[in-house]
Amino acid sequence: MLTWVDGCPAAQLPVADRGLAYGDGLFETIAVHNGQAPLLSRHLQRLSEGCQRLAIALDHSLLASELLAFFAELGDGVAKLLITRGDGLRGYAAPQPAQPRRILLGNPPPTYPVGNAEQGVRLFPCVTRLAEQPLLAGLKHLNRLEQVLARNEWSDPAFAEGLMRDTSGRVIECVFSNLFLLRDGALITAELSRCGVAGVMRAEVLAQAEQAGLAVHVRDVSYDELLGADEVFLCNSLYGIWPVRELASSVWPVGPLTRKLQGLVRSHLDT
Repeated sequence: MLTWVDGCPAAQLPVADRGLAYGDGLFETIAVHNGQAPLLSRHLQRLSEGCQRLAIALDHSLLASELLAFFAELGDGVAKLLITRGDGLRGYAAPQPAQPRRILLGNPPPTYPVGNAEQGVRLFPCVTRLAEQPLLAGLKHLNRLEQVLARNEWSDPAFAEGLMRDTSGRVIECVFSNLFLLRDGALITAELSRCGVAGVMRAEVLAQAEQAGLAVHVRDVSYDELLGADEVFLCNSLYGIWPVRELASSVWPVGPLTRKLQGLVRSHLDT
């Protein structure tokens, strides 16, 4: 594993880091191909918004140059970027001034079954619910305990992902993916002002769909509406788009609009 801390090769962190103590920070999981990250601008945009909302004074120009150097050394793989508020004393109050820490972890490219993108996947209906917290909604913050609990609900490899709803029962996302449904030719995905992660591939899919002239709706989605969809698919910055073929007793085809969006996203990222 390739590991950098604050721009230098390192494999250790101070035990006083607030990311460890409180999950006080953000992260991005970035796909890298031939030393390039096709969705880097979207990652940096989300990170910038997160730093503003958490009041983390990150040097974004320094980070950008550091990322390019790290990608060049990694070549092909996954770069996980963690930004913490840095070291602090005991207690929740943030140190003044704080010195944010930049952590980069490089891993080989992930391997997913080819059938996930071609034939589609089965979803596990998770019992774990997402808490509603508008101040953190959309952010990829370091506290992922809800996802940890949800992912540990199943061990059967027949399920590639798990559906997550909020405490009111609304459909929000999956454990590590965003979810879309297609109904009557319109693309629908959950509104994320209460909880959930605004994924960079979600943003890319929305942009490609609008450019293609599809009707797009970002709003609350009920469980019954999901079950009545014509097509369902997942998206993630590492694997692209996976059609969903089954959830509980509901079964969907791999439909033409899902295939169209797969092709649009793939061709855009390959250019």
